[in-house]
Amino acid sequence: MTAAPVFRRTFVAGPQHIDELGHVNNTVWVQWIQDLATAHWEAAARPEHVAAFFWVVIRHEIDYRGNIAEGEVAHGATWIGGEPKGAKSVRHVEFTDDAGKKIVSAATTWAMLDRESGRLARVRDEIIAPFRAPGG
Repeated sequence: MTAAPVFRRTFVAGPQHIDELGHVNNTVWVQWIQDLATAHWEAAARPEHVAAFFWVVIRHEIDYRGNIAEGEVAHGATWIGGEPKGAKSVRHVEFTDDAGKKIVSAATTWAMLDRESGRLARVRDEIIAPFRAPGG
């Protein structure tokens, strides 16, 4: 992983998450990636930035290496890697099972929009600062 601050959340596979194969459906992993990213933004960003901006996904790159069944737990971790480019920022996500095995990993590109205008907004240093490692 990176030295950037990591945000963590645990997800439990319920019956509504399970597909015909008996494990978490791929669309659920996408939802959990979004839920994790949104929770990280709301937890770490300054309140004035949460009020002024929102993020939309423009690209998902997901590797499925394993899965979990109903009642099992996925431990999610996310961080922002690298520098933003204009309105875009790349977020990394990893899910591990209870044994610590990586089961899903993703790099998602998000674009930041101004809430008032709905237009793209450049990610300024003060916006990304809460997501950087100390001294980074």
